[in-house]
Amino acid sequence: MSSILIKNGEVITATDRFFSDVHIEDGKIVNIGKNLEKPKSATQVIDAKGHYIFPGAIDAHVHMELPFMGEVSADDFETGTAAGVAGGTTSIIDFVIPARNQMLLDGLKMWKEKAKKSVADYAFHMAVTWFGDKTAKEMEHCVREEGITSFKTFMAYRGAIGVDDTEMIKVMETAKNLNALVTAHCENGEMVVALQEKLFREGKLEPKYHAQSRPAPLEGEATARAIMLARMTGVPLYIVHVTAKEAVDAINEARLRGQVVFGETCPQYLLLDDSVYEKANFEGAAYVMSPPIRPLGHQEPLWAALKSGIIHTVATDHCPFNQHGQKTLGAKDFRKIPNGAAGIQNRLTLMYTYGVLTGKIDLHQFVEVNCTRPAKLFGMYPRKGAVMVGADADIVVWDPTKEGVISAKTHLHKCDRNIFEGYKTKGAPAWVIVNGRVQYDHGNLKVERGAGRFISRAAGL
Repeated sequence: MSSILIKNGEVITATDRFFSDVHIEDGKIVNIGKNLEKPKSATQVIDAKGHYIFPGAIDAHVHMELPFMGEVSADDFETGTAAGVAGGTTSIIDFVIPARNQMLLDGLKMWKEKAKKSVADYAFHMAVTWFGDKTAKEMEHCVREEGITSFKTFMAYRGAIGVDDTEMIKVMETAKNLNALVTAHCENGEMVVALQEKLFREGKLEPKYHAQSRPAPLEGEATARAIMLARMTGVPLYIVHVTAKEAVDAINEARLRGQVVFGETCPQYLLLDDSVYEKANFEGAAYVMSPPIRPLGHQEPLWAALKSGIIHTVATDHCPFNQHGQKTLGAKDFRKIPNGAAGIQNRLTLMYTYGVLTGKIDLHQFVEVNCTRPAKLFGMYPRKGAVMVGADADIVVWDPTKEGVISAKTHLHKCDRNIFEGYKTKGAPAWVIVNGRVQYDHGNLKVERGAGRFISRAAGL
């Protein structure tokens, strides 16, 4: 294994900042201190003067090569994790999503096979898409034998992967007994279908009607309902991709009451508004995702919630589909546009440029929401999400002066659109170290197919 000495950088953690050297051996951080001596001739020295040293970021919400709406998301585990490494994301948590009536462990077997080509470490959430006679036992197996300690429920996508309240209660009761975490996609699925059908009957077929079929109050209602079910069953709850003020209010009310509820949001909901759906020539379809991009008025409450600790993590919901050949399947019916977009490469630069540099969050919060809190919530800390002796050597050496412009022409996502096209950024990774090896160096990607390891996670927060 390689030996690396990072010299003269400023270490930034969720709580501290200090100038220090960092010594890496055999994939682990072995020493942190000032004026460390080069231990042997084979050691690679990185001069990080003028740079920050962050723990490698964790994207706790991605969908690599996901079968969805008759298509498969465009990034597989190799290309998706490679794009992540280029952006400073050194670990991901993907979702095993069995088909309705498919056994959970059969789905897990499929995802394990797909993930073998990952270039960076990965873990899984298990989606429970139905609840049968063997589901509770399978959930127990996931926790006890597989180290999969979080379970996903979809309150949307009726008739496919969505669950009803009865099934959701059973998932929560089982997870409570296993000391596991339940995560929830919160939209009122029944009302979404009713609105979709109404708009279709009225001949309203363009991409913008996707957003109109899933308005913010439906997210707020479902968030409050999921919180109430979690309250009654006593299970901790994590609300994924929060987009709306109504959902923020529901989470805040629960936390003020003392309930264990966490929130996650994504850069697209912080930075974009629903005017993107008005783009000509079907370009609005690139932004079709669920929940959709919200109208102006929701973004500032999300930033405030992130700043104040009501929302705890930033992920991407990375699930790209190509505009040509995939999104265009819904050219005559917004209901047939595959939902999802790319983002794993761009998360850190966007959050630094439009969060840290604008004062919406500080550097410590940047590390907290992108790196440390996901590791803690999902049982990966301190192996991940930390710059400390004994932690995995997943490190981002960050150049705060590096300027760039996001574009589909230059991104590493395997798709033909970028929803942040033209966004100017300041601050970017200079070096990214994954498992003790430099895998990104000033634009040069040096990843290895299959080098990623499955991370077995601990139960309990």
